[in-house]
Amino acid sequence: MQLEPRLRMTRSLWLSLMDGLHRRTEGNNESGGFLLGTINDGERVATTVVYYDDLDLDAYESGICVLHADAFGRLWDRCTETGLSVVADAHVHGLGAGQSHSDRENPMIALRGHLALIVPRMARAPVRRWSVGLYEYLGDHKWRAHGGCHVSRVLTIESDR
Repeated sequence: MQLEPRLRMTRSLWLSLMDGLHRRTEGNNESGGFLLGTINDGERVATTVVYYDDLDLDAYESGICVLHADAFGRLWDRCTETGLSVVADAHVHGLGAGQSHSDRENPMIALRGHLALIVPRMARAPVRRWSVGLYEYLGDHKWRAHGGCHVSRVLTIESDR
């Protein structure tokens, strides 16, 4: 039996992520970001977010999220500077939280076990955890879905301490 991946973050980070994603849509384009944090024994703990447009000013120019190669160099530099790892990525869709063909074929981080969140309705508040699509990359353009009523098995949003 395959173990469920685990992703944790504080409520304040969750709310900040949703607000940041929504503001960056400007009402008509996708937006996204990388969640940075730590990975211990398969559990991913997100502590901060780096938005795609912080890495690539033209990331949303086409209306969908597109990062050019040099943006990943800036991402890896940020990880080195902070001592953090990419624990997941998140981006918005206009309506639902299903993966598009482009999402499936072009993972932001093409490493087995990477987690990708898709936030519906351009991350317009309130965003309910169960409405988010959560996908685990299995390699070779294959994914395992953990969304809907199953998302709470993977995504934990905990109170701030």
